[in-house]
Amino acid sequence: MNAQQVLEDLKRRFPNEPEYHQAVEEVLFTIEDEYNLHPEFDKANLIERLCIPDRVFQFRITWADDKGNVKTNMGYRVQHNNAIGPYKGGLRFHASVNLSILKFLAFEQTFKNALTTLPMGGGKGGSDFSPRGKSSMEVMRFTQAFMLELWRHIGPDMDIPAGDIGVGGREVGFMFGMYKKLTREFTGTLTGKGQEFGGSLIRPEATGYGNIYFLMEMLKTKGTDLKGKVCLVSGSGNVAQYTTEKVIELGGKVVTMSDSDGYIYDPDGIDSEKLAYIMELKNLYRGRIREYAEHYGCKYVAGARPWSEKGDIALPSATQNEIDGDEAKELVANGVMAVSEGANMPSTPEAIKVFQDAKILYAPGKAANAGGVSVSGLEMTQNSIRLSWSKEEVDEKLKSIMKNIHEACVKYGTEPDGYINYVKGANVAGFMKVAHAMMAQGVV
Repeated sequence: MNAQQVLEDLKRRFPNEPEYHQAVEEVLFTIEDEYNLHPEFDKANLIERLCIPDRVFQFRITWADDKGNVKTNMGYRVQHNNAIGPYKGGLRFHASVNLSILKFLAFEQTFKNALTTLPMGGGKGGSDFSPRGKSSMEVMRFTQAFMLELWRHIGPDMDIPAGDIGVGGREVGFMFGMYKKLTREFTGTLTGKGQEFGGSLIRPEATGYGNIYFLMEMLKTKGTDLKGKVCLVSGSGNVAQYTTEKVIELGGKVVTMSDSDGYIYDPDGIDSEKLAYIMELKNLYRGRIREYAEHYGCKYVAGARPWSEKGDIALPSATQNEIDGDEAKELVANGVMAVSEGANMPSTPEAIKVFQDAKILYAPGKAANAGGVSVSGLEMTQNSIRLSWSKEEVDEKLKSIMKNIHEACVKYGTEPDGYINYVKGANVAGFMKVAHAMMAQGVV
């Protein structure tokens, strides 16, 4: 395989999809050497079959707002690869959603799910609808119209969607209700459900908690932990909230959070009481992070991201490409020793190069934020056996999964000088599992 040649061919066949190209490029160049040790992969044209999704569904969604105005949005589901299990991945409702972003997310999800050791393939979906500023009745009407198209293509042994940006417990609940009505079945087809109807304990917390469990494994390689460490967190949604909660619990200090309008910097640290305020602000009132600065009298910077502030650890937990090369240089110059990604692909290729050249600990999202989909997988298991595990049981299983992912990254990513290239380790470990499964199943 010539990685550059494969990439150029994909760009020619799928133009105007920069996020998809970026995700594929990052994987191709890290697995190239390992891939070329297996001539049987090339004979089966494995790399092209791995890069191109199995299928993509694209549809129009029509719904009415509270004033009776008829609205239209686009809906998508990318079923990328099901070699090791049914398609599994979130639904994202955000104005920025397009096919390129969902193809990148589904591609990443395939390798992330392989790393979890659970039997799950990769998929992703969503819509350019944004729940922000909409009433619950409008969200319900939209999600029901969305499910009216999607339900034919999903199922407990086929494709199991979950939440993502803009899709929380409310949205999953509405979609599950509509799916149940259309199919007349009560199955574990969606994850992230309410605990009253098949949801798993600590599913909401899982991505944030898992990121910190992975970070702790990385810090162990340097003989340290989170106690006394100053952490820069971006975002203020689900992932950022539970990342912050776990950092506080383990003795670290979070000094920043953000949203799409700007960021707050609280030098005293966001403690449990302040975090509860943020959770209420964001989850209940759907307010803006600047209100925290007004309430607690701390610094707020509009239209900016928190990466210029001083800290020991950066935990990007918002969205893709939120740390560019210049911001990465600022983080390194300010003494950051570790970056662990709670979001999907939050660091640009230029930023990743800066982190790796500086030899700091850098964990890509496909490894560090795999806790969310891991507990989704555990929710699927609980639904299948009609049992519910305790919080402690699920948390122990999550810790074990994140530790296993770290070990796989170390196995495949340790370089001759001892530096652990977590990007390479995660990509090669995930790729090898999917590749062997595809080879065993023939050309399908």
